[in-house]
Amino acid sequence: MNYQKLITSNIKELRLKNGLTQEQFAEKINMSVQGYRNLEHNKYQATAETVDKVCDVFNISPVELLLPEPEKDIAKIIELINKKLCTCNLDKLIRINNSPSLY
Repeated sequence: MNYQKLITSNIKELRLKNGLTQEQFAEKINMSVQGYRNLEHNKYQATAETVDKVCDVFNISPVELLLPEPEKDIAKIIELINKKLCTCNLDKLIRINNSPSLY
């Protein structure tokens, strides 16, 4: 699987879903319009900084950009996590609670 294409495809899908033009979105992430167009056409790879800016705009985590269908997949992931948490004993739950955040 080509993760770069998946990331750029999901960025474009989120942009369109939110009714933003390439120009509007490029401005929101402080990128040139041509640079953003190159990103959408996989001529340019998104840097970590660009991914962070995209995630800030859409209030999502970078992991969500790697999901083939973010909204559907994230619900499945949350459901799976909840099921796993229900089987944990108190010690494990305390360790999980004290773990550093992924965000």
